[in-house]
Parts: sequence; structure tokens; C-alpha cells
Amino acid sequence: MHAATGTVSRRLAGAAFLSVAAWFIAIAPPAHADDVAAWLARAASAARAQNYVGTIVYQHGGHVETSRLAHIYDNGEEFDRLVSLDGPAREVIRSAGEVRCYYPDAKVVRVEPRTIRNVFPSLSAEQQQALAKYYDFHKAESARIAGYDAQAWVFEPKDGMRYGHKFWAENSTGLLLKARVLGERGDVVEQFAFMDITIGGTVDRALVKPTWPATPLDWTVREGSAGETMPQDTGWVVTRVPPGFVKIMEGYRRLRGKPDPVAHLVFSDGLVAVSVFVQPVTSAPTHVGFSQQGGVNVYSLRLDDNLVTALGEVPGSTVREIASSVTHH
Repeated sequence: MHAATGTVSRRLAGAAFLSVAAWFIAIAPPAHADDVAAWLARAASAARAQNYVGTIVYQHGGHVETSRLAHIYDNGEEFDRLVSLDGPAREVIRSAGEVRCYYPDAKVVRVEPRTIRNVFPSLSAEQQQALAKYYDFHKAESARIAGYDAQAWVFEPKDGMRYGHKFWAENSTGLLLKARVLGERGDVVEQFAFMDITIGGTVDRALVKPTWPATPLDWTVREGSAGETMPQDTGWVVTRVPPGFVKIMEGYRRLRGKPDPVAHLVFSDGLVAVSVFVQPVTSAPTHVGFSQQGGVNVYSLRLDDNLVTALGEVPGSTVREIASSVTHH
């Protein structure tokens, strides 16, 4: 999960749009792993290789955020520009090697390395089988989204350790147009939707270029995380991993504002990922307990002289179970 550039910019290309199993849908017979794989491959290809320009609305709780997104695929490279249309001004540019976030009110540009977008929907055969084991995958209702005919698909969890997800994919291309995450009681945790979108055709390259120079003269440049997690054994272990979640990454990474590398472990069930961070406790006050950032639940606790934090787009009980079972071997 990449929270450094904000909730919406984490999902720049739409492939990470999430939504949940629903209460009102006409459920078809569960699909098999091969059906899951075919749908995932089509959604991934559309998000990457289609040109599109549209307006995205993101909602969680009483908060609504609207942004304009342009995406171009050219000679194997992706280029994106996301501009906030309400609230504090923000512009996010994603190109081949990095993500640049411009905050004109503060005259700050933040530079982040371009990391892996999400474990979903690029999955191994083993992960696809796991999805079929821990989620019921259903074809749901047809709908009209942003002027396009779309088909709804549902990943309904078979246990209480994960959220359900519902996706609306455009019929012709498979591009995700809307997504919703529902909590354990059927409440909407968060929702993304294109309010308008143009798919395909030629997109003017000016739409993915920043409004400002790469480094404006009188702005402050802030470097984000100093690269991706460097794979290695950290010595930290999660002893109670929820069924279906497997470790896909372990190592150390530098976080903004932290002088020393932080241990980072990532677990995924093939649809969502949970990150675990372990860092030495400083003399500064340390928050422990639950917090929430949109659809992401966060749980932190003290473990001897360390702070353990688990976060992911899963129920609070799941991040608590994971964080509470961290130990050092």
C-alpha cells in the first residue's frame, strides 16, 4: 500500500480500485480460479494499456474528494497526471521512474520513487488459486457507469479476516470504472467512481505534463522514501498470519522523517496487502492503538523498545491480529 502520495494517488491507474460483496446483487454461481485469472488479467491489461481521461470521485465516511485523471500508454511506458479539483491544490505526475507531487499553496514538490502499483491484479497461479479459496467470485448486475455499459463483479470473503470487493468493469475494454469496499456489517468503507471518462483514442501529451517545472525555483523539494524495500531477512516474524495471506516481501526501507531504516514485511491474499513496520521507539511520543485512513485500518503497539505497526485495507481485527503476533527470532 503506498500512502505517501495520498489515498487517491495510490490508485492512479485505476487497477487498485476496490469494492465489496453486496447485499442486493443477484448472485450467480461462484466462478473457478480460471475465471478469476481471466478477469484479473483483462482488468490489469486495460488499466495499463488503455488511454483514458476522466473525473474520479473518492468517498469515505463523510469525506468526498474529486480529481481529474489522465493516463497515456506509449511504447510500453505509462504516464499519469492527477489533479485535485477540490480542497487543497495538489497535482501528481507519474512517469517512468518516479512520482512527483506538487503542492502549490505550500510551494512544495515531493519526489517519490515509482514503486510497484499493487499486488492486484498481477497474480501468480498460486495467488489466483488462493483467491478462489478465500473469496467467492461472482458475476453480478449490469450497470451504466459514466456513460458506459459495465458489468459488476464481486469478491465475497468467506471469513471475517478480509473485506469484500465489488468492481464495475467497462464491457468492451475491461477497464475498472467503479469500485466499493464494504465493512463487516455491509457498510460502505470507501468508494471510487469515474463520473465521466473517455476511453481510447489519442490523448494530448500535454494532459500528463506538470503545470510547473520539475523543480520550481522558489519551491522546496522533499524526497520521499529512499527507494523500495531492500529484500533481506529482518529477523521479525508474524506468528499468526490470517489464512490465505502469504509473505510477499521482507526487508528494510527508509521512511520520510526516520533516520534509520525500518523493517518492512508485506503479506497478501492476492487481492489486498497488509504492511508491517517495526522501528525503534524514539523519545518522541508514540501513538499506539487503532486509527483509520480512508479504507485503511492501522494498528500500532509497543513491543519492548520497538513500535510495531500493521496497516492494510482489511478489517481492524485483522491488522490487530497481525501486529499482536509479531516477534523476533
